[in-house]
Amino acid sequence: MEIISVILVLVVAFFAGMESVLDQWQFHQPILNCTMIGIVTGHPVEGVILGGTLQLIALGWMNIGAAMAPDAALAGVASSIFVCMKGMAVEEAVAVAIPMAVAGLALTIFVRTITVGIAHAADAAAEKGSVGGVEWCHIGALMIQGLRVAIPAGVIIAIPAQAVQAALDAIPTWLTTGLSTAGGFIVVVGYAMVINMMASPKVWPFFFLGFALASLSELGLVALGIIGVVIALVYVELSPEFNGGGGGAAQAAGVDPVDAILNDYE
Repeated sequence: MEIISVILVLVVAFFAGMESVLDQWQFHQPILNCTMIGIVTGHPVEGVILGGTLQLIALGWMNIGAAMAPDAALAGVASSIFVCMKGMAVEEAVAVAIPMAVAGLALTIFVRTITVGIAHAADAAAEKGSVGGVEWCHIGALMIQGLRVAIPAGVIIAIPAQAVQAALDAIPTWLTTGLSTAGGFIVVVGYAMVINMMASPKVWPFFFLGFALASLSELGLVALGIIGVVIALVYVELSPEFNGGGGGAAQAAGVDPVDAILNDYE
């Protein structure tokens, strides 16, 4: 069973690496890859807690132009292996995830440099009219991205748990405390970047309403999420700005309220 778990973890790591450039199923996000690794290793609770914690940090990680963000895929995969397979505490894994994300950033820059040559090979195949050659170039480049995370994951799995624990014990307290504090700062920065993108006079009342409900009530995240979705749907349905005076009028005119909202923000 342990061998099967190792194989499944490597599969998750491989897909997380590919998704870091595909962005189709978001497997590179910690909330997903940590949860999946927790499930395949028999530690779903630890995986969900770790993934949720790291996802708050990764909210502010985004590629802007040529500026590369820290690698959320390797950070999530590596830290979840430490927690679910090596017995590391979630708090310690969060501190380890930050340097792993920086290491993943260096790896992805290296891999993307390699894929420049593959792109030239795809151009050569296209000039020859070889559709299959172009396809294989794309698949090969994508697989290299998957191996970028799967290979470090395999190395981490191969390290004995005793060696990991000894390395953790050798880390001074001031360093782990500093990394944990920095992780908390990054969470705040992530929230600030998201709020800055969504900033609008029409949105601020809902933000403060959600903040008040979360602070003054005993509602959980699921309940608050449901309330938020319901309020958003009611607002879109009733606001004349998005439906021309009523839900029936908008549907009759063929106007999609969600498209109207997105166009308004653009």
